[in-house]
Amino acid sequence: MELIVDPQNPAPAGAAPGGGGGVIKDSDTQHFMQDVIEASMQVPVIVDFWATWCGPCKQLTPMLEKLVRQAGGLVRLVKIDVDQNQDIAAQLRVQSVPTVYAFRNGQPVDAFMGAQPESQIKRFIERLTGGQQMPVDALLEQARQVLDQGDAQGASAIYQEVLAADPENGGAMGGLIRCLMAVGETERAREFIDGLTDEMRQHAEVKAAEAALELAGQDAASDEEMDALRARIAADPKDHQARLDLAQALYSAGRAEEALDELLDSLARNRAWNEEAARKQMLKIFEALGPTDERVVSARRRLSSILFS
Repeated sequence: MELIVDPQNPAPAGAAPGGGGGVIKDSDTQHFMQDVIEASMQVPVIVDFWATWCGPCKQLTPMLEKLVRQAGGLVRLVKIDVDQNQDIAAQLRVQSVPTVYAFRNGQPVDAFMGAQPESQIKRFIERLTGGQQMPVDALLEQARQVLDQGDAQGASAIYQEVLAADPENGGAMGGLIRCLMAVGETERAREFIDGLTDEMRQHAEVKAAEAALELAGQDAASDEEMDALRARIAADPKDHQARLDLAQALYSAGRAEEALDELLDSLARNRAWNEEAARKQMLKIFEALGPTDERVVSARRRLSSILFS
């Protein structure tokens, strides 16, 4: 099976990445009643008061646009230049920019001033929408389930749908890498990663997929080879190289929990062996599996008891 994924343009052909889809617009004092007050009777409206000379606005506004697009119609964004619309800014007592108001049912219900981290803005939108799951998040969860069921082609299509709305979505990028790996396209997965910007490669999901790709590149071992490694360990429990090789073989065979057990045993016997090779290998597995994986949570707990005993 060959997945149709272009590392330079992973969104589906014909898609309009970054388009507001009618949920983002510029407005003014004359149209404030229609664009904000009346519109908020149907769906919550976020109003971004900004100015061309405002440095923090240049950071905040694109982030607001991105998160509103991700909300898929649950909220709308209206942008108002305070220099061009001083009357409405004065009525709402906007004293500095950026200032952001949230309107629902014709009334302001929340607000904040100044640039905010993305996590805070997400919570701001969640309060406004009553905690409804964002469509993008729902699509990512659906794609993960489809990939877990073995349908890499179907999962790839969903991930690319996400990227059509949010071209910088790390979860979708990481998911596409895993789709390529699932069908044995490891070289294309590497090319895909190499085609990403440095900023995109810092996304947790992309880093996790890259770690998984690196681990997948390790040579798989046969049952006979793994038995030979176990025999070496039985003869010499301090044979850390054999344990490291066995852990790599187990992970490649899809037996991550057993791999972590071997690495933990090695660390318990000699943490510093080979410049902490066992710990470094374990951290790669942690990153590949993800922080919420039960195997990772359990292994981290055991690792802490070893390191701090």
